[in-house]
Amino acid sequence: MASDKAPIRPEESLEKMVASLKEKTGKTLEEWQSVIEQSGWTKHGEIVKGIKDGFGVSHGYANQIALRSVSSGPPNSDDPITEMFGKRAEVKPIYDAVLALLEGFGSDIDLAPKKGYVSVRRSKQFAILQPASGRLDVGIQLKGVTPSARLEASGSFNAMLSHRVRVPSVETVDAELSAWLKQAYDLA
Repeated sequence: MASDKAPIRPEESLEKMVASLKEKTGKTLEEWQSVIEQSGWTKHGEIVKGIKDGFGVSHGYANQIALRSVSSGPPNSDDPITEMFGKRAEVKPIYDAVLALLEGFGSDIDLAPKKGYVSVRRSKQFAILQPASGRLDVGIQLKGVTPSARLEASGSFNAMLSHRVRVPSVETVDAELSAWLKQAYDLA
């Protein structure tokens, strides 16, 4: 059942997450930064682990606290997508084309930027969009679908997904890619 509400932009998701920190975790970002300073944690991974293990905070919130604490603010930009494509600007038009395709499936898609990729979810993650050198890697969850030359088995690319499609240009954001993504969307 599709919803009529507009998809949530990554920036909006992050703003809502930060705004609800106190309610969801019991502390404001400033209070978390104080906890991190007192703990001596300096690396992103140890901050996430410390917050999750020591305070029972979910991974998503712990990750955002760590990202904002390590750099004393949002990750170098107000827009995590701009930051992600900063060194791979040539890939951004491909990302935009895939995003437009995804938005055509329904308004219930949620985008969640991570450190090096964007998670695409409905009720669960069904794809990721990851910039690579000269291309966009699209990870897709299609268990039981036989890999082909273009729809590769994900292998070491991402263990949470079954397949990867390497998308080297806007022109290769085509009906075949759309069909695979739509199938994964329908299953999510």
